[in-house]
Amino acid sequence: MSEIQQWGPATGVGSLPGGDAREAAKTVTGTFEDFPFLAELPARGPGADMIGRTLGMLVDLYAHVEPSGWRISDRPGRDTRRARSWLGEDLDALEEFTQGYEGPLKVQAVGPWTLAAALELRGGEAALSDAGACRDLAASLAEGLRGHLAEVAKRVPGARIVLQLDEPSLTAVLLGQVRTASGYRTHRAVDRQVVEAALREVIAAHDGPVTVHSCAPGVPFALLRRAGAAGVSFDFGLLTDRDEEPIGEAVEAGTKLFAGVVPSTDTALSDPGGSVMGVRTLWRRLGLNPGTLAESVVVTPTCGLAGASPAYARAALAHCVRAARSLADNPE
Repeated sequence: MSEIQQWGPATGVGSLPGGDAREAAKTVTGTFEDFPFLAELPARGPGADMIGRTLGMLVDLYAHVEPSGWRISDRPGRDTRRARSWLGEDLDALEEFTQGYEGPLKVQAVGPWTLAAALELRGGEAALSDAGACRDLAASLAEGLRGHLAEVAKRVPGARIVLQLDEPSLTAVLLGQVRTASGYRTHRAVDRQVVEAALREVIAAHDGPVTVHSCAPGVPFALLRRAGAAGVSFDFGLLTDRDEEPIGEAVEAGTKLFAGVVPSTDTALSDPGGSVMGVRTLWRRLGLNPGTLAESVVVTPTCGLAGASPAYARAALAHCVRAARSLADNPE
């Protein structure tokens, strides 16, 4: 067996438009020959969305859909069964199109803090409001992910699995910006050490590399590194001067940057070199060696592509591959 690469040069974030699992798997594996991912198709309805999909993976914790969102349940019901059924369909399709594949393969799940901000307790308030509920959620998620990752490994035995934890609400959790059910107040900011400890517990569920994704501003790069993330996935266009020092430190520590540079909704795409020009400029400003660019950066869309047209989604994924090639061929 050839040596398996830990990462590929480009990949997708997770979601795609449409509802055909085989079509999605065919697109993903055909586009990203070096770094495919398990596609998510939220257009199918509740349970195919990223929150519902992850809730379906939990162990001894169940949820159902209310008009306000996902709410904790006593036992698995129709919504849980639907989530698990769609995930099974997606895994079947992935298995079909990765026969004989050896190399990195990315699978996504929602991280503990975005899950705590989205899942309602029985009274309708977010799990985020209850420290004990947050601990239970993190423990159940870690256990559920171990089972899910084992299932993926069984279906694609040549894969080196990269786990992506989606944490778009993480910054809001840290800053106390998550709104209560009434909408009039916000939940108290969660202590950074508590946030880090829960992330570390979930990251430890996987014995391979874990990357954390957020397409919100103010991604806490240093906190994620301390929690054990081997990579950080972010919307490159949202970076500010404040992010530069933590990014420089992350790169020097060997953290992989999943740079979201290709727009995730329909627009005219620039030339591939233009898409990664900002990454090259940042490297120069940070005084980093241009020769390390291609090995430090994975090119992705800015966020999931569920809101794009199918034609644009395919074009954007292919554009990521070309932009990554441009970065490797012309690092300066």
